[in-house]
Amino acid sequence: MSNPRAPRFSAADVEVLKRETPFKGFFQVDRLTLRHRRYQGDWGPELTREVFLRQPAAAVLPYDPVRGEILLVEQFRVGALGWRDTPWCLEMIAGIADKEGEPVEQLVRREAMEEAGIELGEMRPVLSYMPSPGGTNERLHLFVARADLAGAGGVHGCAEEGEDILATTLPVTEIPALLESGRVDNAASLITLQWLLLHRDALDREWRG
Repeated sequence: MSNPRAPRFSAADVEVLKRETPFKGFFQVDRLTLRHRRYQGDWGPELTREVFLRQPAAAVLPYDPVRGEILLVEQFRVGALGWRDTPWCLEMIAGIADKEGEPVEQLVRREAMEEAGIELGEMRPVLSYMPSPGGTNERLHLFVARADLAGAGGVHGCAEEGEDILATTLPVTEIPALLESGRVDNAASLITLQWLLLHRDALDREWRG
């Protein structure tokens, strides 16, 4: 019996007729001329689509099961400028896999030291997802990591990269109110904070035991 939820099409049902790179800097934008099969079974018309190319990225939520605390960071984000009350966003530690061959787990360990001055212990994968597949190929890997957050916090970041990052700890019990407040409005943090609420008891049994 066929699975009604299985995708009908694959990459073989897309024909890329032309690929151009109108912009290449810190990031890259490609322009594709393509066509793809339609649900009626025929080929659709030629389409032009731009795609924002990024390396895989990863984000981590440090969690101290002994203190019952998490750590978030706040920093300026240009994408939030213009429509939000403040372009300083509260979010998880994160980074782009821009070092050749570096696993994403190692990436977030390095970023935790740079952005918050903390070492991460055991890590638990949450999920991987595409933030906006209509316009970018980016894939984001999410983790929760055990950490000792005693004395954590303060201003961190790589000065040569212009980073000015405020690390803040808060009790896990404040997560529901934080989610309700709308102060956290990026998908990675929303997903991972809710995941921690659902799995905290199991993590505590494992990491505190």
